[in-house]
Amino acid sequence: MVVAGQPEYMGKRRWFILAIFVCLFAFSCGRELMAEHKHADNHLTAYNHSLATILVEYASAVYMSDLTQLFTWTCSRCSGLTAGFDIIELLVDVEHCLQSFVGVAKDLNAIVIAFRGTQEHSIQNWIEDLYWKQLDINYPGMPDAMVHHGFYSAYHNTTIRPGILNAVERAKKYYGDLNIIVTGHSMGGAMAAFCGLDLVVNTEAKNVQVMTFGQPRVGNAAFASYYSQLVPNTIRVTNEHDIVPHLPPFYRYFPQKTYHHFPREVWLHNIGVGSLVYEVEKVCDGSGEDPNCSRSVAGNSIADHLVYFGVELMCETWRSCGIVMDSLAKEYGKMDVKGNIVFSRDSILRMKTETNMGGDRM
Repeated sequence: MVVAGQPEYMGKRRWFILAIFVCLFAFSCGRELMAEHKHADNHLTAYNHSLATILVEYASAVYMSDLTQLFTWTCSRCSGLTAGFDIIELLVDVEHCLQSFVGVAKDLNAIVIAFRGTQEHSIQNWIEDLYWKQLDINYPGMPDAMVHHGFYSAYHNTTIRPGILNAVERAKKYYGDLNIIVTGHSMGGAMAAFCGLDLVVNTEAKNVQVMTFGQPRVGNAAFASYYSQLVPNTIRVTNEHDIVPHLPPFYRYFPQKTYHHFPREVWLHNIGVGSLVYEVEKVCDGSGEDPNCSRSVAGNSIADHLVYFGVELMCETWRSCGIVMDSLAKEYGKMDVKGNIVFSRDSILRMKTETNMGGDRM
């Protein structure tokens, strides 16, 4: 016996069952993806505000051009939260316009490595160049991981890397097997990332932490994945509409063919209305490209790139690779045939001893 309306009833029932199946399937997949994402986040470092406010001062100090004041830690930016820092080595690669230092921060019980950002006649020109940097070399030992040769070479193919590794060994000799913290701003942040990875992969250093400020993207998604596994204790601090973290550009429709940030981002931004404005430090997800953090706003500000936590991150004056050395610096520093300079802890101690004995200004 055929019941009137049965075909229509059976059709609706089939659609209802299919809809339930699709919903259950989607819910199941969603739960799996969320679990994987949460699992990845749990392996990332926790953000420490106090540490960030200390490290931003080191990232600022490394911009100083008076080398005598910098390697004796008497510069105008060598006080406050960084007072008492013991410089192990100050490295100046004049040929490539690079500068970094390695020292020991006793309050952090850590070796601190800081890299200077770009020092150009015009930061505007440097930023414009970031738009066109291509992923053009494979990172050694990491299948499918690509980076830009300029970022890679600034650390790996200059006098900076051997100087850094030597200084780290000497710091451990003087102070023991301390933790290592690497920091830098802008291009210095990119170099800090390569340095942290290098220390883990090639020297098997333990307890390496990286914290950068206003860092550009340095590699593709494959590189970001390798990096986050090898150096999970990494924080990238971004600020408001800072343009540099948006560069080189990220194209979400071509995720494997474009630059991709590694995690974890902490985005500084203001919220509020009128006089009620508060600075928020948003800890972003583990993707490296959280659409709800700095990517949620236009990256169109150079001013936001140059000041983090109220600290200036730039040279005293914009000029091409300017350094200042007095007669003492020239006497106690080591210079190679290309004009690259190294100031070591031993030369600093010798200089202080000799000048104190001579009743000089030191």
